[in-house]
Amino acid sequence: MADLLVIGAGLSGLTAAYTAAKAGLQVKVIAKGLGALHWSAGTVDVLGYLPGDKRPVQQPLAAINVLPDGHPYKLSDTSAALEAFQALTQTSGLGYGRAANNENWLLPSPVGAARPTFLAPQAQQAGSLRSDAPMVIVGFHGLRDFYPQLIAENLTKQGHQARAEFLPLELLTSRHDSNTIQLAMGLEDAKRRQKLGQALKKLVKSGERIGLPAVLGLDDHTQVWSELQSQAGAPLFEIPTLPPSVPGTRLFRALRHELELIGVRVEAGMEVTEAQASSGTPAKVQWVASETSARPLKHRSQAYLLATGGILGGGFSSNVNGRVWETIFQLPLTVPQKRPDWFRASFLDPQGHPVFQGGVAVGPDFRPIDEAGQPIFANLYAAGGVLAHCDPILERSLEGTAVASGTAAAQAVIESLKVTA
Repeated sequence: MADLLVIGAGLSGLTAAYTAAKAGLQVKVIAKGLGALHWSAGTVDVLGYLPGDKRPVQQPLAAINVLPDGHPYKLSDTSAALEAFQALTQTSGLGYGRAANNENWLLPSPVGAARPTFLAPQAQQAGSLRSDAPMVIVGFHGLRDFYPQLIAENLTKQGHQARAEFLPLELLTSRHDSNTIQLAMGLEDAKRRQKLGQALKKLVKSGERIGLPAVLGLDDHTQVWSELQSQAGAPLFEIPTLPPSVPGTRLFRALRHELELIGVRVEAGMEVTEAQASSGTPAKVQWVASETSARPLKHRSQAYLLATGGILGGGFSSNVNGRVWETIFQLPLTVPQKRPDWFRASFLDPQGHPVFQGGVAVGPDFRPIDEAGQPIFANLYAAGGVLAHCDPILERSLEGTAVASGTAAAQAVIESLKVTA
């Protein structure tokens, strides 16, 4: 029997599993799928915007103080969690870094907008829009979902020096149809990399930095990026593309590899559909069951961590009548239970929409609580997108919330098991 069973393989679940396992707990991760990192930009957004304020946040760690009580950041040591995450990425070779003075980076989005983020992988940092250095955005003829002319035009409208260039797709692949993951794997071929480096050197002008679609290797990313930068003779940065996301996939693979090294298994294809708890106040989760081809498979653990995501991640379900519910433990939610109350009139309302702001309320130790503020289960914890009192998409705080809450929830589990040992 495990010490901790993590339900969900997104960033919050993987962070919690790593934190608990490094402390000596026996941890297992089960999930329906493999989380949303494959669709993300691969950065860690901590706080890009405050609710109701269209101005980007300059220093997110300082701005946390003005967030409402109950926000996951208010229950976590966010700064320490981010430092631990940076140390982990250094170990795995991805090298996530901060901008000067703990400010947000401003990086080009796939359409050329300025995207605030707090931690950026090394291969994206040279794209900082706080720099005055001119940019050449390089695309490839026939590559879907990356449009250098659009990116350069929008960057120019914002006052940045940017131009667009195209190279033949044959420099990346001999296939007629490849997605970005396949292109990234192809660039791990040294001969192909050398040809691309020579082509980049010919088109870049003195003083320019080069923006490329995020396809610079997968498992050998650091070598691919550093070699191409040296061959091109100019700073080189990646711009995330539409999914599948190579930087997000890199991060997932790196985290999973680090977990495997410390004995943690991440098992996908295990959708939890049932849970059993003892009687008592609070009750205690005895087991959860996942679907198999024959009969449900029961998983037993001393503690359980719910990291299945919110209404967009599949951790909640809903019906046409407006009811929203948590799918495994039937935990109470702060989501409005009347459909007309889900959304505000304007799609881009600066206050966001209530349906995305509700979730599972937790106490200081990240155990789900009832309306009276009491834990519902003695050994159940929650982290990430299931949590109430935040709107990670509106705030641009998705990954930061996952890292901070996943770390804090795991630490609460560690302390709890010490007490009961």
